[in-house]
Amino acid sequence: MNILVSACLLGMNCRYDGSHCYCPELEKLMEQHILIPVCPERRGGLDTPREPAERQGNRIIARDGTDVTEINEKEIARFRRENLGFVFQDFNLLDTFSLQDNIFLPLVLAGKGYKEMSQRLQPIAKKLGITELLAKYPYEVSGGQKQRAAVARALITNPKLVLADEPTGALDSRSTDGLLRVFNDINRDGQTILMVTHSTKAASHASRVLFIKDGEVFHQIYRGNHTNEQMYQKISDTLTLLATGGEQYE
Repeated sequence: MNILVSACLLGMNCRYDGSHCYCPELEKLMEQHILIPVCPERRGGLDTPREPAERQGNRIIARDGTDVTEINEKEIARFRRENLGFVFQDFNLLDTFSLQDNIFLPLVLAGKGYKEMSQRLQPIAKKLGITELLAKYPYEVSGGQKQRAAVARALITNPKLVLADEPTGALDSRSTDGLLRVFNDINRDGQTILMVTHSTKAASHASRVLFIKDGEVFHQIYRGNHTNEQMYQKISDTLTLLATGGEQYE
């Protein structure tokens, strides 16, 4: 099942046919396993998106037919837990839990057994380079290591979509480089990632970059054969145009 809710909540341009809210752009992205940062219009803060479709009296329908606006809070929580992974700027790890227990938490809430949780964690921890850190607590590791644990927590449920909100915002340059390499690796393995970022450097690692203005995607850059350095320049040029008006993109 591919999730369309995030597109509406992030202000992407969706179609409403009178009873259903469809977001064809995100549907295509989900099918293509694309890593996408969504760049804000201005560097000081995210451009304000449109109201979520449910607040406009619309319905939001996932591809399996689930009407997300008509299920109760418990079912919504299950829906998020089973289909979405979240990576936050400030990690959102519990200091009283070890890194392993923090990563296990979504599976504990889903009622999974310890054996299954351990089997899921081993390959993820190895890929992210945190196997030797699992017994440590968040206050005992670096910011970059915390964020890798947070990424592991997002991936352990095998989500259809990972939502990353400024994931490099609290990291130093070395940790940022490491996290972006991790994102590139898991994206190549087939994981769809939607990343919101103010960082030109983070955006330059993506295969597609979307720019939001007035709640709509009004410009985008495809990687093609461009290097990270070339992508960085293209993104910088676009942000400069935005700062001076950028009317030619509208």
